[in-house]
Amino acid sequence: MKFLDHMLWQIPHHAGIGVRLTCKGDLYVDEHHTMEDVAIALGDAMREAIGDKRGIERYGFVLPMDESRAMVLIDLGGRIDLEWDVEFTREYVGDTPTEMFGHFFKSLATAMRCNLHISARGENNHHLAEAIFKAFARALKAAVRRDPFNDTIASSKGVI
Repeated sequence: MKFLDHMLWQIPHHAGIGVRLTCKGDLYVDEHHTMEDVAIALGDAMREAIGDKRGIERYGFVLPMDESRAMVLIDLGGRIDLEWDVEFTREYVGDTPTEMFGHFFKSLATAMRCNLHISARGENNHHLAEAIFKAFARALKAAVRRDPFNDTIASSKGVI
């Protein structure tokens, strides 16, 4: 899925992280399992890489891209939810079904054990999807940034 690959490369580039991801999916059926499994594997890896969350900022991004804009709010506090406020006007962008983007981020949020609120508007569906992936990456980058002067947990309860 070339368009999904293009979107996935936005994450390490804009989050400043390294990612090596290989998927051998059942695209002969449809795109659902492939996109879902990639999101779960990526979310599991991110959750594991973040570790005990000591010193992370926890939250974080709004991003414009041409005529589109995307807002991704993330909370790495351990609770799972996705609020998806995005409307695509095409069934596909390239070879990727637009209906799967919401499910991709739901699977990712579940595997990461985080809250994601994603809202995006735009006219060009390619720009709309790309703005979402870039904004997610920037939100992740902001949320996992460690404060060198603080190694506490970013919670009044002392645990996330």
